Amino acid sequence: MKQRLALVLILGLGIASLVVVQRRHEHATASANAVINMVADAQRDTLRAPLQLTRLSDDEETRIGDDLADHYAMVFRADRVSDDDAINRDVQRIGGRLAAHANRKLQYRFHLIRDKNFLNAFALPGGHVFIGLGLIEIMNTEDELASVLGHELEHIDHYHCVERVQLEAQMRKLQLGVVGDLVQLPLTIFEAGYSKDQEAEADREGILLAVAGGYSPYGAVSMFEKFARLHHDTTTQPNSPPEELSQLALETLAGYFRSHPRPEERLAQAKQVIREHRLTSQTAQTPLPSSSKS
Repeated sequence: MKQRLALVLILGLGIASLVVVQRRHEHATASANAVINMVADAQRDTLRAPLQLTRLSDDEETRIGDDLADHYAMVFRADRVSDDDAINRDVQRIGGRLAAHANRKLQYRFHLIRDKNFLNAFALPGGHVFIGLGLIEIMNTEDELASVLGHELEHIDHYHCVERVQLEAQMRKLQLGVVGDLVQLPLTIFEAGYSKDQEAEADREGILLAVAGGYSPYGAVSMFEKFARLHHDTTTQPNSPPEELSQLALETLAGYFRSHPRPEERLAQAKQVIREHRLTSQTAQTPLPSSSKS
């Protein structure tokens, strides 16, 4: 009897072990990208720690940002950056309202990239925010634009941008005080996004910044819903470009999705922020005057 019981226990343990191993194998296969992302984020966080102890002054950060902004404005060519059209006036007005509520008192400046194929936005150290015309053209409301600008402002406000420059300069052995060295930094390091935690932080704080500026938090919700639809369409229907976007625009958008958390995750977090801060009643959004869809 005892031998039989022992045999049953051994067989049971063997079967249980096989099930656990198989489940671990399946989980590892399904979440390989997630593991890679977690390792990459951990490495970034480890490298960021010393940078937080050697924080640049606001003046130093602004000088670096100004140099980079001048260089990237040339990359996009002067005829793509406008100072007097209706869309740019919307960007300046809405960006200015948000900047007034930012924690850091920098000279925030907003730049419109007049390229319909540029469906992205990025921030530079010291207060520069660039946004592509292609991204604005999928928006319908001021609140949606405020959510994107607020997100980029928070990358500056929380030192994500300047830490990225410090880290890249360190890795490439560049001198922060030498303009010729800094322009070697490719634009892609800012377009590529940040760690998942930093992106989540910029989303959360960006929503609250938009609300402080008088905009609805649901601007972020509607943007993430659009991103979710576009992400689905671009990954499941490659031969049917959503909303008649050009192939180049789709490639830019694909790059945006690769560098940011999944739209569904961002949407869930936005709704959570709205609930936690009791903002559910602030649903009304204002049509974007310059939007072709308004």
